[in-house]
Amino acid sequence: MPQTQWSLQDAKNRFSSVVEAARQGAPQTVTKRGIPAVVVLAAEEYERLQHFEKMLQPSFNEHLLTMPMDDGEFERLTIMPREVTL
Repeated sequence: MPQTQWSLQDAKNRFSSVVEAARQGAPQTVTKRGIPAVVVLAAEEYERLQHFEKMLQPSFNEHLLTMPMDDGEFERLTIMPREVTL
């Protein structure tokens, strides 16, 4: 099984290998101090995910239609403005 997780130092030293593995469809995780920091993906996979995310977002019309209908009433805060001396 090809390597899919790299320490930051190994990823720096073998960046071409990281990129090639990602281009072949296996996302590559790069860790910093043992904690996952970033994932290297093929450009096509990134574009696919971006397109999918955009499809899930509501349109502006849908956004407006989901706003609460409250007859324009809302609670006003009772805050006194600070005093200004000139």
